[in-house]
Amino acid sequence: MDHRAFKNEINEQFSRIAKALANPHRFEMIDLLAQGERSVDELAKETALSVANASQHLQALREAHLVTTRKGGLRVYYRLSDSTVYQLVQDIREIAERQLAEVDRIVNTYLTERKSMEPVTLNELLARLSEPGLVILDVRPLLEYAQGHIAGARSIPIDELEGRLNELPPHQEIVAYCRGAYCVFSDEAVELLTARGYNARRMDEGYPDWHLAQLPTEKN
Repeated sequence: MDHRAFKNEINEQFSRIAKALANPHRFEMIDLLAQGERSVDELAKETALSVANASQHLQALREAHLVTTRKGGLRVYYRLSDSTVYQLVQDIREIAERQLAEVDRIVNTYLTERKSMEPVTLNELLARLSEPGLVILDVRPLLEYAQGHIAGARSIPIDELEGRLNELPPHQEIVAYCRGAYCVFSDEAVELLTARGYNARRMDEGYPDWHLAQLPTEKN
């Protein structure tokens, strides 16, 4: 056996995954696809890219078999090929958090209000899932809620929250969650709710983390 040829060829295949992820827009796309499938147009709008640019990034992810597609009418919808794709991105983030001081600097610069918010962990929320006095609030877009959400959660997208506060009981604890640890929707929700006198906290991770942990979910 030619050991050097084997090492070169097998590591070249492994590096295909790293090359496919070596772009910040693709990280964001995987975050979005972890919520549920999307068309190219929807992904382009969410990531502030042109449709052509978004298509190129999706093609790179598809060539590495990190995403797969289905045809729906005239549209092509993308989704993660496997839940381990999101797990890989989470692992990369955890390494970056431990090894790169720049991550903390960016979080402290942009998420200044988060320091004053007491987070709720996945395990804590799981233990309280059936607690009658707890409101679990999904503040992601309605499409994402419909494709999957924490069991028992109610949906009020963040851009509708201020106009729908009357739908929330004023004397019950509210736990808001969104797309993940670096999604700011839940931060904005807690900031708004506490300013209006509600007892609100944010889940420190997001729906994909809950789903990846195989905790109770529902679909509409």
